[in-house]
Amino acid sequence: MGNILNTAFRLLTFRITSEDISSFNNKHLALGIAGTWLVGIGRYWDHANAKPLQYAGLGSVIYIFILAAFIWLIVLPYKPANWKYKTVLTFISLTSFPALLYAIPVEKFMNIEMAATLNAWFLLIVAAWRVTLLFIFLNTFKELGGYVTTITFLPLVIIVSSLSFLNLEKVVFNIMGGIRHTNAAYKAYDVLLFMTIVSAILLLPFLAAYIYGIFDKKRIKN
Repeated sequence: MGNILNTAFRLLTFRITSEDISSFNNKHLALGIAGTWLVGIGRYWDHANAKPLQYAGLGSVIYIFILAAFIWLIVLPYKPANWKYKTVLTFISLTSFPALLYAIPVEKFMNIEMAATLNAWFLLIVAAWRVTLLFIFLNTFKELGGYVTTITFLPLVIIVSSLSFLNLEKVVFNIMGGIRHTNAAYKAYDVLLFMTIVSAILLLPFLAAYIYGIFDKKRIKN
């Protein structure tokens, strides 16, 4: 168990190596799923209007399976060695632990406006933390070469842009940040609105770079 915890700690502190990734097994995945489940419970434990599935933390568990599949499919055309769905799922599950910040009931310690602002900062910190972890993880697959940055940000750009097209970005922001319906939440919402605009602008360039990378990799192999 000590080796598993050490690997998880190195991952969360940006020190994961290809050897660590190769050592992923069912115990690492079990730890990640358990952490995701606990984070899911913590996110909604003080939410008066949460659904039973949310209180049970199962929504977060389902989410990591979908996100892992999405990232696995995006990287698949680049054909990196030992690229497996289970490896990606294990990694994604282990990155759930920073979201424990969402479980802090800041609304009970400060006024609503300050709590909403702090929850917004929690959201930004966790998002930046996870994106950095994804970049480091993908960078261990040498076949991705100079396209690691594109592949790291493409899923984020696609997700944020898609949510904006569906007009769901406000809902997701409030849920992930633990923000209730307050005036302060609308101020914090401006941050995500900015991210949405930037994502929409970058979507086509990132897609173009991603597609070019696929053909470039094929050309080099041939």
